[in-house]
Amino acid sequence: MTSHSKLNTAELQAMDAAHYLHPFTDHKELGARGTRIIERAEGVYLWDSEGNKVLDGMAGLWCVNVGYGRKELAEAAYQQMLQLPYYNSFFQCANPPAVQLAKAIADVAPAHMNHVFFTGSGSESNDTVLRMVRRYWDLKGKSGKKTIISRINGYHGSTVAGASLGGMSVMHEQGDLPIPGIVHIPQPYWYGEGGDMTPDEFGVWAAQQLEAKIQELGEDQVAAFIAEPIQGAGGVIIPPDTYWPEIKRILAKYDILLVIDEVICGFGRTGEWFGSQHYDLKPDFMPIAKGMTSGYLPMGGVIVSDRVAATLIEHGGEFFHGYTYSGHPAAAAVGLENLRIMRDEKLIEYVKQEAAPYLQEKIAELAEHRLVGEVRGVGLLGAIELVKDKATRERFPDKGAAGTLCRDLCVSNGLVMRAVGDTMIMSPPLVISKTEIDEMVGKIWTVLDQAAEQLGV
Repeated sequence: MTSHSKLNTAELQAMDAAHYLHPFTDHKELGARGTRIIERAEGVYLWDSEGNKVLDGMAGLWCVNVGYGRKELAEAAYQQMLQLPYYNSFFQCANPPAVQLAKAIADVAPAHMNHVFFTGSGSESNDTVLRMVRRYWDLKGKSGKKTIISRINGYHGSTVAGASLGGMSVMHEQGDLPIPGIVHIPQPYWYGEGGDMTPDEFGVWAAQQLEAKIQELGEDQVAAFIAEPIQGAGGVIIPPDTYWPEIKRILAKYDILLVIDEVICGFGRTGEWFGSQHYDLKPDFMPIAKGMTSGYLPMGGVIVSDRVAATLIEHGGEFFHGYTYSGHPAAAAVGLENLRIMRDEKLIEYVKQEAAPYLQEKIAELAEHRLVGEVRGVGLLGAIELVKDKATRERFPDKGAAGTLCRDLCVSNGLVMRAVGDTMIMSPPLVISKTEIDEMVGKIWTVLDQAAEQLGV
């Protein structure tokens, strides 16, 4: 067999088109265009097979928090693979890295959350949440409490349960989703949907849709509310300041569980270990993945509150749920070393005190651009709304075309950003320096100028 290192770009693209089905992809279109082959990476940069250097403004897929090329993580995986490459966590077994990682995660999680169930991904984590939530209420003698309330345009993965919990209509249309027992309320997207309300008014209104839905369904039917602290894949939608306090007020009135999806916000993205801490929330479950290993190996999990864990442990008997790779020793070893790096290098403090304030200051200046309707951000997350008319928030008639244009122009200017409709989003590695932030924002200015010219703005 030919070594991959000896294949040129055209050969790899042909092989890709012939055999590789990609996630979230129009395969016919991709086959016609040809894939970009990413060959190596270091720090915040990627290099493709043609030698082009690209600044990764998305940290892979929101996940490479400690940056690329960390030999400590490769070494942790290698050493663990030599000693114990794999064993399962069924049949009364465990392995040292998984046990130690569970403890390490509990140490940085909110104080009332001290148990972790390991999975292979964020999607699997949300499948696990669905199972645990319903099992909890069964054990409480309230088996009628099955319905989970989520948000339109939220994202919780792409498995059947994950896509159902998420609120993306394009996913629901493929596969007769959502499954029964999951309903959706409006998202707190002020710029796109706030109308004539102030952000504060809209935040309260959006939160109150939760109470209205609980009352419509009946508290005895509602099991949980699931939400991201900040909607990531939906377009870095940052709720108005009034939103989470009002959600907390509502939840205090009703006997339902709170699930905060930390797959993107977890492990430093907001300048705290978890987005729940940024918004002072007290969840019953926190699905995690991505940043827990900085993407170096696939791993996810669910952090479970003490009150829920106590019920599952004391009264649950056997929980008929789990995965071949739950607590995978090599992935756990990488996760453990990843957390050590974050602690020892004080990455959370760096984000909160230096990188995030600087990034937010620099991207705020982009709001002056004639193509930009709003810039928003928290921590090392940011979003840029592309509009035809700044004053009226009028969008371009061909929805998503401006975003796609900007995304493609980013690549040609040596930058990776993602387009969600006509919103450009960013999520760089937590280790990004101020000089690299300057480089990234400079490239964004260039892209916006080029896009505005092509769009005739």
